[in-house]
Amino acid sequence: MSSHFFPRDEYFMRLALREAARALEHDDVPIGAVIVKDGELIGAGHNERELRADPTAHAELIALREAARAFGSWRVLDAVMYVTLEPCAMCAGAIVLARVPRVVFGASDPKAGAAGSVLDVLDVPQLNHRPQVQSGLLAADCAELLRTFFAPRRG
Repeated sequence: MSSHFFPRDEYFMRLALREAARALEHDDVPIGAVIVKDGELIGAGHNERELRADPTAHAELIALREAARAFGSWRVLDAVMYVTLEPCAMCAGAIVLARVPRVVFGASDPKAGAAGSVLDVLDVPQLNHRPQVQSGLLAADCAELLRTFFAPRRG
């Protein structure tokens, strides 16, 4: 895992943060993801689990579906996924299956993170794909959005 970021990374993570804020409109956990190829946004998503009553409606999966449609293929090659929270095991598995070459996430998830915190699905040598992973970009902003959402719920 690396913390070297490119100049445009912050711009795209801010787009993911904006996407995360959209989840608040329907009382979902504010997590956002965007997928970029050649500097162009090709997929975006925010958590819609509450909205859709669907446990798989995570930001990353919604963004991957959009990107796959844009590519016309299930392979999301030559792209970067920016996500505000470390992917869970389900999302990390989908990232591997879609062959996303690079993942940049903001805040770590010590309870369910599968990119190094609890598990490391994105770096299992036996799997057929291992993306480059970079963490910590705008981590404080990403974590604050989540803290603000959960504070009244945790009393």
